[in-house]
Amino acid sequence: MTTNTDAVGFRSERGPILIALMLTTGLVAIDSTIVATAVPSIVHDIGGFSSFPWLFSAYMLAQAVSVPVYAKLSDMVGRKPIVLAGIGLFLLGSILCGFALTMPALIAFRVLQGLGAGAVQPMAITIAGDIYSLTERAKVQGYLASVWAISSVVGPTLGGVFASLGIWRGIFFINIPLCILAGWMLIRTFHENIERARHRIDYLGSALLTGAMTLLILGALEGGQAWAWNSPVSIAVFGIGAVLLVLFVLAERRASEPVLPLWVVSRRLLLTTTLVSFGVGAIILGLTSYVPTYLEGSLSVSPVLAGLALAALTIGWPISASQSGRLYLRIGFRNTAVIGILISVTGASVLALTAHTPTLLLVAVSCFVVGLGMGLVATPTLISAQSSVEWNERGVVTGTNLFARSIGSALGVAVFGAVANALYAGTPNGASNPHATIEASAAVFLAVLVVTVLTVVAVLAMPAAKRPAQASAQETSAKSAS
Repeated sequence: MTTNTDAVGFRSERGPILIALMLTTGLVAIDSTIVATAVPSIVHDIGGFSSFPWLFSAYMLAQAVSVPVYAKLSDMVGRKPIVLAGIGLFLLGSILCGFALTMPALIAFRVLQGLGAGAVQPMAITIAGDIYSLTERAKVQGYLASVWAISSVVGPTLGGVFASLGIWRGIFFINIPLCILAGWMLIRTFHENIERARHRIDYLGSALLTGAMTLLILGALEGGQAWAWNSPVSIAVFGIGAVLLVLFVLAERRASEPVLPLWVVSRRLLLTTTLVSFGVGAIILGLTSYVPTYLEGSLSVSPVLAGLALAALTIGWPISASQSGRLYLRIGFRNTAVIGILISVTGASVLALTAHTPTLLLVAVSCFVVGLGMGLVATPTLISAQSSVEWNERGVVTGTNLFARSIGSALGVAVFGAVANALYAGTPNGASNPHATIEASAAVFLAVLVVTVLTVVAVLAMPAAKRPAQASAQETSAKSAS
């Protein structure tokens, strides 16, 4: 297999696979932004205003809890069957969403979409880790990150167009050709050789992990919203979730092929990079959730301008991610991540310190700087984790990293939401009061800064390994795609 770094791109030998991976990533990326803009039209058509937040919570929950299971299965049967199954589930869920007649039905079908997304995103990143060498992966991650940047603009625009035309169902039907094209390209271009062996699927561990994380994430997402944090329901949800998590750990210690091996958190590199990913998820969701509300509520800017200011975050990310390889090959993964997290701290500090005197340009620049830093944090730490294991462990490692990011996002939304709601509750007219919006957003941005500083600690705790340039450039095993 070619490992020349010049052989990375659409015209290279592996170009068709890269395009397929970008299309596959695009399914999840576009869906993450397109639905929100059509919510008013959806509610107007089928009702269910009080439960529409579950359109996002149910999707996020299903995606998060399924990632570790898919990741382990991919190490057992290969990446291709899992990613194709994910695309199939996402396609079926999209079709059913498009025909949903009630809000409960739409929420249920969003769960199906989420189960598909749980396989799609981590498998795309894992396949990239399989077929590209260490020196090539940062550039490839830049390609994949660019999909999110494009989607941050295309998604809301398409959603707005469909909503304004009164055809909100189109936001789901548009996934049909995309899923078919992505699946066809993967079938046609991606081939892998797997050593067939008998495996023992960890059904008990999978069930316990899914149940535990479903309850814990549900409690984090709905606490302070659907029920009070100290209510009997909240205590029961967190309590049962914690018990199931303990039982899961005990089960994994005895399983022959555990769904989430405990060595993932016993190795210093994997533990620290997982904690970094947790922080990245909280930081990104904190800004994504509150920057538009902050700008619209304090400056009365249009949703389009608020969205563009936030898009600066996802524009900065792929720019630095695509260039991070040049840095980590020279100075190492940890040093690159340190530079990145310090850049993010700078952007988050400016945002937090100037929150009481908002300006559209300054917010956009701050988001861009945070995004630049995140590209130098998320990509090197993920690649360092992938590079530390063999093919048959790479799926679990990648899945755990993205799983931690999902958990960070969910808990971040819960914590930041609790902070904001506490300030809204103490102000007349609540969220409709511009002063309350500024105060609540300023508190959230300060909390984001705190999380960013804590992520610095996780980055510094990464082990100091030899420079990647000194490692073998060829890591792909015979099981990888050619």
